[in-house]
Amino acid sequence: MFIQKKVIEHLNGHKGGVVWFTGLPGSGKTTLSHYVEKELFNRGVQCVVIDGDQLRAGLNQDLGFSEDDRRENLRRAAEVAVMFLNVGFIVLVPMISPSREVRSKTRLRFNSKEFAEVYVKCSVETCEQRDPKGLYLKARQGELRDFTGIDATYETPIQPELTIDTENESIEKCMQVIVNFIIKKFAIKSG
Repeated sequence: MFIQKKVIEHLNGHKGGVVWFTGLPGSGKTTLSHYVEKELFNRGVQCVVIDGDQLRAGLNQDLGFSEDDRRENLRRAAEVAVMFLNVGFIVLVPMISPSREVRSKTRLRFNSKEFAEVYVKCSVETCEQRDPKGLYLKARQGELRDFTGIDATYETPIQPELTIDTENESIEKCMQVIVNFIIKKFAIKSG
């Protein structure tokens, strides 16, 4: 006999939910996710970050960067998110997710009340200046092919639940906007 989701959510004091962060490499998706995770954790919220780099180092290490492999990478990330969602967690998923089609398919995996897309908006120029992993430089030098933002397309979301501008706002302000959104959307009790 399984523990019912509503029992877990009652114990947690909040509903489970998936917040899917999408944006260019270097836009701040992962950094924001970890800031949000820490703030939610400090408020007693059950939460987890499903980081794309960690998935590729473990569960998805058999995948490359072909179009099919990228789709499979996102599909697996969504399935891991489902597992955490089913035990009442707030799941933060920072993934580039460059294609509207794939993001749409990912969205369909979830109930609309349990899912939100957050577009982390930042120009390719600013992302390239940040270049925390040196990937833009490698792409410009021809060492990386099909790099999103350079020689592979990123399709901007049409109707995300939330747009965060990391180019013009501080990480702390962006984090607070996301936390407030999550508290409201997933009925997290104050205090």
